[in-house]
Amino acid sequence: MIYLPPLRRFLLPSIVFVTLIIAYRALPAPSSLPSFVIHPPPAPPQGIRVPISELQNSLPIANASNNHLSPPIHYYYSYDNGKKASNKTVSSVLWQPVLDPNFEPLFRCPSKVNKYTNHIRLPNIVRNISQIPPGSLKPESRVFWNPTVIALPYWSKNQYLIVSRIVTDGNHQENVLCEANVCYVGSGEDARSREKPCTADDLRHVGPAGGMRCASPPVTLSVPPTPAEKCEGKFDAYVDIPGFHDPRIFWSGKGEPLMMVNTQSRYACFGLWIIDLRSLYQPLQQLLSSSPTLPSLGPLKSYPTLTELTRNPADTRSPIEKNWLLFFPSPGESYIHYDLSSPRGGPRGRTFAKLIGNGLTTINLTDPLEQPCLRELADSDEPDKVKRGGNWHQATNSLRLILCNRSDPSCKATSENTVFFAIIHRKFPNWLKLPLRYERFFMVWAATPPFGMLGISRHPILMANETASGWNASKNWDDDPTNAATVTQTKKSVPNATEPYGGKTHWAYFTYTVSISYAWGRAPRGRKDSGDEAADMHVGYLDDEVVLGIGVDDKGQAFSRVLAGELVQCLRACPGRTERRSGKDERVV
Repeated sequence: MIYLPPLRRFLLPSIVFVTLIIAYRALPAPSSLPSFVIHPPPAPPQGIRVPISELQNSLPIANASNNHLSPPIHYYYSYDNGKKASNKTVSSVLWQPVLDPNFEPLFRCPSKVNKYTNHIRLPNIVRNISQIPPGSLKPESRVFWNPTVIALPYWSKNQYLIVSRIVTDGNHQENVLCEANVCYVGSGEDARSREKPCTADDLRHVGPAGGMRCASPPVTLSVPPTPAEKCEGKFDAYVDIPGFHDPRIFWSGKGEPLMMVNTQSRYACFGLWIIDLRSLYQPLQQLLSSSPTLPSLGPLKSYPTLTELTRNPADTRSPIEKNWLLFFPSPGESYIHYDLSSPRGGPRGRTFAKLIGNGLTTINLTDPLEQPCLRELADSDEPDKVKRGGNWHQATNSLRLILCNRSDPSCKATSENTVFFAIIHRKFPNWLKLPLRYERFFMVWAATPPFGMLGISRHPILMANETASGWNASKNWDDDPTNAATVTQTKKSVPNATEPYGGKTHWAYFTYTVSISYAWGRAPRGRKDSGDEAADMHVGYLDDEVVLGIGVDDKGQAFSRVLAGELVQCLRACPGRTERRSGKDERVV
């Protein structure tokens, strides 16, 4: 027997192993087995402005740079897109809102129309908003305007939150926030829960009809400045104007108090940015984390910092973006509604997209079979010259509406009876191209994909004490029987009488609507309910009141409260969807 010391017994196997390795390396390497190589060091991090073509891996979402990648298909909702070839194609109606019984309340029209201005006048009045809190000893020289208002949850000490702009010299923008309450006048028969009668001091600031007043001094909202990527031509001066403008505040589908603002854009000149108001106003965080019925820290913040919203692809963006609105089909979904369908055949038509995180969006998701809903006479065909030259744009945030009454125990929210609505303006300029009037219309669209347009107001809406510039006072108030009788009698009995012929005068040169919110203090639906939680604030019923934040002449602010059912009645039904049929039984959808 051969004996080897313990350490030497491994010598022979080692020699054999090394010999095999040398022999293997001496063989030619097969093409299917690449040689071992040293891995290169990782590439340096690449920023969002690096072109997609230079990125090593494709992004799974639409990016916000000047390039664009379509998101994965599961980010989209789907249509029936079965396609078959044919030699003959004809059009037919696939769906019309007016034929759906769930939407019947939208198309009733009980109100009388002004034969001159074409307005419908509601009985609700416009009342003032004052930013001067009770007990204020310091005179207020600032001028507040452009009010955007939301109601606060039922356990809040105060009823509303207001964000307003301040009139400045134009070299900067400034916006303030306050919590506010509404006071009432008279016997209080129409007062809402926990509203207090107006004091003499209240009436000095909000006027004899009562109104809304800050409960504490307004605080300036500090939002970090943003850079402008490119402002050219007439927009060049906007680059160096600090501050944001045209704020809109609203509740998200999961109960976040959000603010969307217009300020310098990273991708153009001006764009839309969004931020959770709790990041700017700490008492709001404390309020939402103190619900007596649902203890929590409040809903998670989707936008804890200022985040720019985008439009994709990049070639659809404008140098100045404004008047976008968000809508929330479910707590976990958000969509941006960018544009209305253009009655004059504009380049975009109706456009909206789904938010997929961090301000990024899909491409346009408008149903390709949806027919445009806006329509108007061409200026050459419009007999009243005062009605010529208007243009449409979105005005407010959106609200979700269930088409039955909160007070009806049988009323249940379903996908079939739930819609979204918002206010749109038709803006008319004067001969100096400055605003003459903003006509208030309501648009309504479905709350389920493909979110088709359902209807738009047949006639512009005025409140009881509003007037429309462009027509004299007697024509404005022709829908008021008492005023019309006074005018007629004055014309008969007073020689050389002039406007307003002893009747009412114009109330303001122009008004415009900035925001809509369900009113504070709505009745609970069930015995176990105490009131609206934060996640309920953007959903309402036909018999719920809506608060409209109203700007007055770009130098004042006001509000009105109207039942939701009265705002969205008397709509003109949209055409719906039209399909193309190919052959006898084939279709392209």
